[in-house]
Amino acid sequence: MCGRFVQFQNRDSYYDALGVADSDYIHDPEPIGRYNVAPGTNVLLLNMHNGKIQLDPVYWGYGPEWWDKQPLINARGETAANSRMFKPLWHHGRAIVPADGWFEWKRNGSKKQPYFIYHKQREPLFFAAIGKAPFHEQHGHEGFLIITSASNEGMVDIHDRRPLVLTASAVMEWLQPDTSPERAEAIAHEAALPEEDFEWHAVSTKVGSPHNQGKELIAVEKDPIV
Repeated sequence: MCGRFVQFQNRDSYYDALGVADSDYIHDPEPIGRYNVAPGTNVLLLNMHNGKIQLDPVYWGYGPEWWDKQPLINARGETAANSRMFKPLWHHGRAIVPADGWFEWKRNGSKKQPYFIYHKQREPLFFAAIGKAPFHEQHGHEGFLIITSASNEGMVDIHDRRPLVLTASAVMEWLQPDTSPERAEAIAHEAALPEEDFEWHAVSTKVGSPHNQGKELIAVEKDPIV
C-alpha cells in the first residue's frame, strides 16, 4: 500500500472539511471524478506555499536522477523521518493527498480480491505525504510519496500496510513549514485515524487496470473471489 486510491469529490469538499478560509484556492464545484488514481500520474496535492494552502497537480512517485529503479510511491512512516533518502522531504516537503478512499488486494493463493476502504461517515480522507517542494513547480519524477503505517484490527486481514490518514484538525499543523520534523513525527503518531473509523467491501477486479474509471469501481462486488 498504497497503490490505488480515489479522489472523486470536488475541491470545495476537501477545503470545507479542513475549514480553510484563507488560501489561493479558486472555488471549483466540478467533481474531480477520479475513481482509480494510479502511480505515475499527476494528482491534486494539498501543500503550503507563501503561508497559504493550495492544491497543485503533482506527479505521484519519487525517483531522483541517481535512482535507477521505478519511482517509489510510498514511504514507511516508521522510518521516513530519519531515512537518508526521505529525511529532506520530511523536513521540507510535507503535503497532503485529499482522497475518498483507497484500494487494497487480499490474496488467497493465486487469486487476489480488491477491496475499497473508506471512512464510515464517508468523510474526506487526508493522506500524509512527502515530496519535492515547491509543489507548484515541476520536478520530473521527483514528485511525492504517500506515508504508510501498519494495519491493525481487522484491516490487517486485507493488507498489512495502509496510508497514514490524518485527522482534519491536524492537517494544517502538518503542512506548516515551521512545524519541526520532530513535531511532525508526533503528529503522525498521535493524529492518525484508527482502523475503527473505516469500513470496506469487495469491489470489481476491473480496478486492477488504471484504464478503467467510473463510479462502478467502488460499488459492492456481489460475487467476490475471496
